[in-house]
Amino acid sequence: MAAAAVLAGAFAGRLLRRAGGSVPRPLTRLAFPAGPPAPRRRMSGASRVLVELDEQAGVAVVRLQQPPVNGLSLALLTELCLALQRLEDRRACRGLVLTSAVPGIFSAGLDITEMYGRSEERLAEFWRAVQEIWILLYGSRLATVAAVNGSSPAGGCLMALSCDYRIMADNPKYSIGLNETRLGIVAPFWFKDCLLNTVGHRAAERSLQLGLLYSPQEALKIGLVDELVPEEKILARAAEVLAQWLAVPDHARQLSKSSLRKQAVDHLLMHREADIQNFVRFVSRDAIQNSLQKYMEMLKQRKA
Repeated sequence: MAAAAVLAGAFAGRLLRRAGGSVPRPLTRLAFPAGPPAPRRRMSGASRVLVELDEQAGVAVVRLQQPPVNGLSLALLTELCLALQRLEDRRACRGLVLTSAVPGIFSAGLDITEMYGRSEERLAEFWRAVQEIWILLYGSRLATVAAVNGSSPAGGCLMALSCDYRIMADNPKYSIGLNETRLGIVAPFWFKDCLLNTVGHRAAERSLQLGLLYSPQEALKIGLVDELVPEEKILARAAEVLAQWLAVPDHARQLSKSSLRKQAVDHLLMHREADIQNFVRFVSRDAIQNSLQKYMEMLKQRKA
């Protein structure tokens, strides 16, 4: 995890410049959970990522806010990377809730426009940012809860999987899963490892090969999410779950988490450049670009 933090610190500034981002503006604290007023601390945030920290509770709420679907663009990934790193560095922060500020959607996953018609340099930069978010979130010292308050396919599902606990809104209109094969894309080994470690080999095998998207009830059945709650209660339940996790001494919880996750993080760190090269080569293929173009055209037709 220390290696991930060092990489993130060196990388975040360059990413921000590449994405055309600006210095995040401060946001005021929103009390979470409800209770006596907590010490006011101004957290850095930006238009695409809202960060609210209650230092008394030791809990931060990170909301994705990039309408219409919280697509994981380079700009959003950059801001999220910076937000996570700042929370990692703030010792008063012990837990994190990751959720969405966009109604009906947690995250639609990787922004297709970041993969279509881009230069190899840009593709590499984008994929490094995707890696960085997973390294920071999956290897975080914080206790992390995903409050999945909307649909969460592909990269959105990966972010939820990267958290320690997943609560999903019990709404049959929502779905979650790694559906990359439906777009003609192959989920990389660290996506696969993350899913495999959560749902087991057989469920992961079916999910990845068929690109399955699960309803909340189906996701609960295979262990993709840990519990379902009414949507209006999801943040309150996330607060309750974090209170349970934070009742455990931090050092014991963190060491236990590291012993279970460090191997997967180290695997990516060791093969990071090769993974980037594989992604660039694969996405640059004519067949993949044609598949992405057809998918984008289909989305335009739906909006028309």
